[in-house]
Amino acid sequence: MTSLFAGFALGLSLIVAIGAQNVFVLRQGIRREHVLAVVLVCALSDAVLIIAGITGVGLALEAVPWLVDAARWLGAAFLIGYGILAARRAWRPSGAVLDAGASGETAPNPGMHGTVAVRTGVGASTALAPAVLTCLALTWLNPHVYLDTVFLLGSIGSTHGDGRWLFAAGAVVASFTWFFALGFGARYLGRWLNSPLSWRVLDAIIAVVMIALGVSLVVPVLA
Repeated sequence: MTSLFAGFALGLSLIVAIGAQNVFVLRQGIRREHVLAVVLVCALSDAVLIIAGITGVGLALEAVPWLVDAARWLGAAFLIGYGILAARRAWRPSGAVLDAGASGETAPNPGMHGTVAVRTGVGASTALAPAVLTCLALTWLNPHVYLDTVFLLGSIGSTHGDGRWLFAAGAVVASFTWFFALGFGARYLGRWLNSPLSWRVLDAIIAVVMIALGVSLVVPVLA
């Protein structure tokens, strides 16, 4: 259960930061267009990448055992650094919000996985095929997804030994939970994420989770 919860917490922390993929899911949810197809594409893609990470990285770590310790320390450093950046955004917010009600364009915040100010219009409808293809492109052509799901989740999952598949299951459940909540709860979430305070709260939660997970990786070694 510890591995399952760790996978869920880390997976959720990595995907909740609004990026191009999440903005597209939110947009489709607000427009109520092909929501089920879009969220399934996102969640199933994450599941494939997470399993690939656990399997591929796991095989590499079995071949070179000392990589387990390297993955542990690198993963901890990344998580703690990520948490510090999130804490900094919570303490000194950029003022970016998610405006999903007006027409316009996206304006990304330059920080790593940072929040973005987004305006998604409600113009002409989108056919199913273009919507799915756009979702696939935003998922599979995003280099961050490979860092997050394949390398990071795969490396940290491997430190759980026999519990790595529970860790992977937790991360997959987190992905399904988030995308379904984002897609089908878009109208509520769009209004909530329109407040700068909500982003500070979200970043603060991400900071606590990331730093706690990073510390938990190295505590067994230091104890």
